[in-house]
Amino acid sequence: MAYLRHLETLVPEISYPQELASEILSSRTESDRTRRYIRKVYGESGIKKRHSVVPDFLEGRNGPGLFVTADGSAKEPTTGERNDVYVREAKRLIPEIARNTVANCQGIEASDITHVITVSCTGFFNPGPDLLVIDALDLSPKVQRYHLGFMGCYAAFPALKMASQFCDLDDSATVLVVCLELCSIHLQNKDDLDSIVANSVFADGAAAALVSSRPPAAGQRAYKVNQFACNLAREGIEDMAWDIGDHGFNIVLSKYVARIIGAGIKGLIEEVFSESRLTADDITRWAVHPGGRAILDKIETSLELTADQIKASREILSNYGNMSSATVLFVLASVLADESTKDGDTVCAMAFGPGLTIETGVFDAVLA
Repeated sequence: MAYLRHLETLVPEISYPQELASEILSSRTESDRTRRYIRKVYGESGIKKRHSVVPDFLEGRNGPGLFVTADGSAKEPTTGERNDVYVREAKRLIPEIARNTVANCQGIEASDITHVITVSCTGFFNPGPDLLVIDALDLSPKVQRYHLGFMGCYAAFPALKMASQFCDLDDSATVLVVCLELCSIHLQNKDDLDSIVANSVFADGAAAALVSSRPPAAGQRAYKVNQFACNLAREGIEDMAWDIGDHGFNIVLSKYVARIIGAGIKGLIEEVFSESRLTADDITRWAVHPGGRAILDKIETSLELTADQIKASREILSNYGNMSSATVLFVLASVLADESTKDGDTVCAMAFGPGLTIETGVFDAVLA
C-alpha cells in the first residue's frame, strides 16, 4: 500500500496577467487578423495569470533578455539560449522545492528517502535534475535515481506509478517525485494557430510528492493510492505533439484535442472502473489536468460532473495556466487542502499528453 504523504508546489516569483500577455503577443505581429485571433484565444482561455522565469516583459525593465534585444525589439532565441535559461532556473528551483517538500512533511526525514524520480519535458542537462535533489538534501549517493523526460503533461502519472510500485515491493521505501516545467522559455513568435494556442496556456511551475508505504500520522492529510490506468486515443496522435527546432520546441496543440478527449473519456473511465468495485458515482472529486478551458468543458459535460466536482481544476487553470507535468499535482494538492474534502473521499485524477495519451489515477483521501 502506498500513500501520497505530501504534495508541494512552487512557482517563479514573476507572473504576467493574461491580458498583458495578450497585448505583448499582439504587438509582435503585423497581421490584424492574427491580433484579433490572439485577443479571442487569450480572452476565452479561462486564465487570469501565469508565472514565468522570463523577466523580459516586466514593466520598467531595460536591457536585453531572452526574447528582447538591448533596444527592446523582439528577438527569436535559439534552442541553446532557451536551454541555458532552463538549466540556470532548474538549478535554483529544484533544490528549493526538494527542501520545502521534506521540511513540510511531518514524519518524513531526508534520510528516509530511498528513491528520487524527476520529471521534465522543457529542457535538458546532465548531470541532471536528479543529482540536484541528491545534493540539495544531502542524500546518500546510493539513493536510486530516475528521470522521466520529454513525456509531456501526463508524465506525473508514470512517476507516481513507479513510486507506488517501489513502495509495494519494499515497505521501507520512501520516494520523492519532483516535476519541473519551464514552458514559457519556448514562447514562439509565430502566427500559426498551434503556436498561438500554446503561447496562451503554457506556464512555469514545479510540484513534488513524497510517496511512502507508511500511513500518515495523526492530524495529517494524505492520499492512499487506489489504482492507476492509462489508454491511447490514437485518432489524436497528430493533434498533440512537439519536436525540437532550432528556435525552441515546435508544438502542435490542435483545437481538436478537447473534442477527441471529450468523445472518448466516458468509455475510458468505464474501463478504469471495470476491474474494481468503483463506479463513476463513487468519485467525490475530479482532479483533471487543466490542459485548457475547452478540455475541462468537454470533460465536465461528457462525465456529467457538477461545477464543484471540477472546481479545483478550473481554479488552477485560472491562477497558473498549464504547467505541463506539474499541473495535476497542483490540482491534487488543492483538492486535498480543501476543507470540504472528507476522510474517505475518492478522487479521480487524469492528465493528457502526446499519443494522445490519457493517464488516470484514483486516490482515497486520508485525514488521519
